[in-house]
Amino acid sequence: MKKTLYLFCFLFFFCFVSTSAQSHKLLFETPYGNFKVLLYDFTPNHRDLILNAIKTDVYQNALFNRVIENFVVQGGEHDIDIEKREAADPMGHKPRLSAEFDQRAYHKMGALGAGRDNNLEKASFLNQIYFVVGKPITESELDALEQKKKLVYTAEQRTYYLQNGGQPRLDNDFTVFGEVYEGLDVLINMSKTKTDKGDFPIKKIPFQITEIKE
Repeated sequence: MKKTLYLFCFLFFFCFVSTSAQSHKLLFETPYGNFKVLLYDFTPNHRDLILNAIKTDVYQNALFNRVIENFVVQGGEHDIDIEKREAADPMGHKPRLSAEFDQRAYHKMGALGAGRDNNLEKASFLNQIYFVVGKPITESELDALEQKKKLVYTAEQRTYYLQNGGQPRLDNDFTVFGEVYEGLDVLINMSKTKTDKGDFPIKKIPFQITEIKE
C-alpha cells in the first residue's frame, strides 16, 4: 500500500512540474473511463496537428486498435490501413510530420506519442497516436540503452524511469508530445484487455477527444 501511494505521489509531482507551464489539455472518453492529457508546447507541430485533428473530426469514431500490456495502447489509423491507403495512391504520397525530439519529452508512464513507420527521418504518421503503459526499468537496462542509442538520460529521466518504469527504448525514435496527468489507471486497466494474435482488442475500444477549455 505504501509503495502504491509513493508511486502516485511521485507521478503527481512530475505531472505538476510538467503541466504548470503548458497551455492545451485534452479529455479522452472511453468505455474504460476518462483520462486527461497535457500537450507539450515545446513540441508545437505535433501539438497543433492533434488540435487541428480534433477540430476537423479526424478522430471521429476512432478506436484504440493495438493494445500490448506493459508496452503501449495505440489508436487512430492503424499501420495496416495506412499502408494500404498509401499503396493505392497513384502519386505515391506518404505524408509525414517531422520528428520533434526534446529531452523534456520522453517515454514515461502515460506519455502520448505519435506512431510512425520505418522511415529514416523518424517522421510521424499524421493520424496515429499511442500511450505508454510501460514496464519496470533497471539501472543496467538504462546504461545499456545509453550505449546502444548513443544518448545520455537526464537526471530527471533516469530518476523517473527507475522509480516508475516506462519505455525508454523508444526515446529519440518516436516523438512524445504530451502526457496523461489524470486517469492513468484507466489506461493501465485498458492495457490488460484481451487481444487477438495481431494485438487487436477482442472487444472494440472507441474513444472521443475534446479540448478542455479552462
